[in-house]
Amino acid sequence: MNESIDSLLLEIIRNGFSTVADEMALILMRSAHSMIVRDSMDYSTAICDAEGRIVGQGLTTPMHLGSFYDAMRHLIGQFEGRIREGDLYIANDPYLASGQHLPDIYIIAPIFHDGALEGFATTIAHHADVGGIVAGSNSIGATEIFQEGLRLPFLKLWDGGVENTAILEIVSANVRVPDKVIGDLKAQIAACRAGMRGYGELFARYGSATMRHYIEALHDHAEAIARLQIAQMPDGVYRFEDRIDGLGEHPTPIVLKVTVTISGSDVTTDWTGTAEQVKGGINAPLSFLKSNVYAALRSVMSEDVPNCHGFTRAIHVIAPAGTLVNAVHPAPCGARGITGYRIADCLFGALAQVVPERVTADGAGGSTLPTIAGWRGSEPFVFSECVMGTWGATAAHDGQSGVPHMCSNQSNVPIEMIEAEYPIRIERYGYVPDTAGSGRLRGGLGLVREYRALSDDLSLSVRADKQDFPPHGLAGGGEGAPCRSVLYSNGTVRALPMLFTAPVPLDKGDLFRHVMAGGGGFGPAFEREPAAVLADVLDGLVTPAGARRDYGVVIAGAPPAVDMAATVALRSAPAA
Repeated sequence: MNESIDSLLLEIIRNGFSTVADEMALILMRSAHSMIVRDSMDYSTAICDAEGRIVGQGLTTPMHLGSFYDAMRHLIGQFEGRIREGDLYIANDPYLASGQHLPDIYIIAPIFHDGALEGFATTIAHHADVGGIVAGSNSIGATEIFQEGLRLPFLKLWDGGVENTAILEIVSANVRVPDKVIGDLKAQIAACRAGMRGYGELFARYGSATMRHYIEALHDHAEAIARLQIAQMPDGVYRFEDRIDGLGEHPTPIVLKVTVTISGSDVTTDWTGTAEQVKGGINAPLSFLKSNVYAALRSVMSEDVPNCHGFTRAIHVIAPAGTLVNAVHPAPCGARGITGYRIADCLFGALAQVVPERVTADGAGGSTLPTIAGWRGSEPFVFSECVMGTWGATAAHDGQSGVPHMCSNQSNVPIEMIEAEYPIRIERYGYVPDTAGSGRLRGGLGLVREYRALSDDLSLSVRADKQDFPPHGLAGGGEGAPCRSVLYSNGTVRALPMLFTAPVPLDKGDLFRHVMAGGGGFGPAFEREPAAVLADVLDGLVTPAGARRDYGVVIAGAPPAVDMAATVALRSAPAA
């Protein structure tokens, strides 16, 4: 470290940035109006320096945060020489503002100290609706971005302290639930105000010259630690291939390929060979690809690495334009989240060859995103949530159940909140036995969520994955059970595709049942201790039949116990 840098002060300033970003996150959550923001916590906050580089991030959504830099560079370039105190910026478009998808709206405030631009308070939130052909604006069936909703380039929502009310009027006129959307935008503005205050207090305490010096030192420090940890990984070229189930009733698998090259203290991820962009809303902009790559690689580094832009300098991302992971205009991106999860999972598949002790077997594949919409009298409603699932096993422990994907860090909405606000009843929510991938360490269990429609003329849209390509295991571990979506309607049972391209109608009494995939296992299943299998049976996680079939463990008697003689015989049989 540079001798002019006091390591203690650097750590104080680093934690100061993180504290400010966390305060922003809490204010946004507590002020939000929609469930997707307030309860699912599908939003992010960050503090950026004057060049748009993150110096502190809130404890929110990793797959958002790595894309802030591209959006900030876009804003700074667009408004160079015209950024003033009292400005407030709004944007959402992947092509016009380097955004992610239209439901994710940025609200960004520049921060001045002693008349000089010193940084930005930045927020992004997934809004309940931004218009378009599908309620919730996560259309799988969109063929171009013009169908997905209201497109916003970077605009001045406030210009020198004067609000541009016309922008909010345009937003209100184009969304189905303006009270939720405008309420969440105001929550983002409140969070930005808090960020401006907290960041300004740091500059007032230490002075502009010191803060600028330590900001550069923080980026350099993060880069140095990241490079040190990459250098400890074995040099080489590592490849992995993953698949998304595909679009519609008769899906064709969509391939993702990554080549990871580790050379000294640099790591390059090359996505050449990934499928071309598709006529459906799952395409990912380049900024989103980078964000998920950064999040996945950061997760295999130690906690010592500061969560600032500096650590990304050692990471290089290559992706041909016009592919699923580097979409070009006018490709639709509304449901790009599923691709973001696959980007991370594909990268973990390659990293399992490099640092197997630091990654899990494959998990549920990220969140399922159901949207149920309709009308109550003359007022429309849009219910949307991110349902989180499970992880695969690691070399050290069983997979975790009921947890978010590493790239999302979000939350399942409490049942009581849903039922209090919408004509929906949650009839079942919990773990599904025998869904975990078997192994010496088993995967996490799949979750089930059942939604009963309590009124007529509703519509259902769902974004899910991992039915045709269930989560894989590691080191001989078994696959997790596949994802399933079923609609029970008027005496009929209909299996739904993972990514259906048009909303499904729901009437009063219809039941939508969704079971998320289970996590993959680690190591051979017959090496799992019989006592651990018995404990799973007693906890209701594995059935006696599943114990016999998947682990070669015979459970018998009352109370249930391991029949060791039968277990030894079963495990040693030639068929085993």
